Amino acid sequence: MRLVTFRQKDRTAPGLLTQEGRVLDLSRSLPGKGVLTSLLDIVSAGEEGEAALKEAAKAAGAGAGSNSGLALKDVRLLAPIPWPRKNVFCVGRNYVEHVAEGFRARGTEMKLPEFAQFFTKPATAVIGPEDDIPLDAEVTQKLDYEVELGVVIGRRGRNIPRERSLSHIFGYTVINDVTARDLQRRHDQWFKGKSLDGSCPMGPWLVHRSAVPEPQNLDLALRVNGERRQGSNTKHMIFDLPAIIASLSEGLTLEPGDVIATGTPSGVGFAMNPPTFLKDGDVIEAEVEGIGILRNIVRRIPHELDEG
Repeated sequence: MRLVTFRQKDRTAPGLLTQEGRVLDLSRSLPGKGVLTSLLDIVSAGEEGEAALKEAAKAAGAGAGSNSGLALKDVRLLAPIPWPRKNVFCVGRNYVEHVAEGFRARGTEMKLPEFAQFFTKPATAVIGPEDDIPLDAEVTQKLDYEVELGVVIGRRGRNIPRERSLSHIFGYTVINDVTARDLQRRHDQWFKGKSLDGSCPMGPWLVHRSAVPEPQNLDLALRVNGERRQGSNTKHMIFDLPAIIASLSEGLTLEPGDVIATGTPSGVGFAMNPPTFLKDGDVIEAEVEGIGILRNIVRRIPHELDEG
C-alpha cells in the first residue's frame, strides 16, 4: 500500500494511491476513534486504522473502478507526515563508506562509531515532493544532500528489544537529509546545520511495511541534475533497523507517527574532489528501491525577516 497526504484546493486529506495511479480519499470515521483526517490519525489508530486501510485497499483492488478517486495530476502531494508531533529522529554516520569519505575530506584518521549517533531535525524542516528546497546564500554557502531510508513508527514502545523492533514499524518513506555543511562545522554539532527550513524533504508517499518484506536489502540512489552521486544498499548500514530502534528506544518512548531517518551512504557533495555543493535550480532525485523517487528543486530565496 502506498499512502499519501494530498491537498486539493483548500482541503488536505490522507489517501491511498491505487495501481492505476489514482488517489482514494481515506478520510473516514471509526468507532471510538473519531474522524481520521490525516495519515498521522490513521497510524495512531493502531489496529483499527490498519483495518480501515486494508478495507480500502481491498475495495480498490476489487475493481472499485479505474476512474474512482482523484487523478494524481489533480492533487498536490505533501510529505506523508507533513507536521510530525516530534522532531524527526536521525542517525548519523551509518554507512562505512560515508564515514570513510568524511574522515578523508577532513584529513583525519577514520574511526567507526561504536554506538548509533542520533540527532534531530525540527518539524519546520519537513517539506514534500516537488517542494522547493530554500537556499539562503546569506545563511549557507555549502548546502548538501543525503538520501536516506525513512521509517515511520506504528506502535508505541520503550526499551524495545531487537527481536520485536520491526513489528513497531508502520511503513517506509524516502528522506533527503539536506545539510548546511558550513553551519554544521561552525557550531561543532549537527542540529543547526541540518535543521534549516525545508531541509527535510520527505515522500513521495509512505509504503506500508507489508509491501517491503526486506527493508535491510534496498538499493538507494541520489541524482543531481540527472548525475548519479550516491548509490548503495541498506544492507551496508553499520547499525541495522533493529539496532537503531532498540538503541533509540532505550529509556525513550517511541510513538505512532515518529519518523526516523536511518543514515546516508557515500557520495555527498562535501566529500567530492573538489567539494561540490547545491546551487539554485539544481534538481535532486532521492530514490529508495520499492519506495519511490523524491524529487525537489533548490531555489535561492532572499534573506528576509519573516515574522508571519
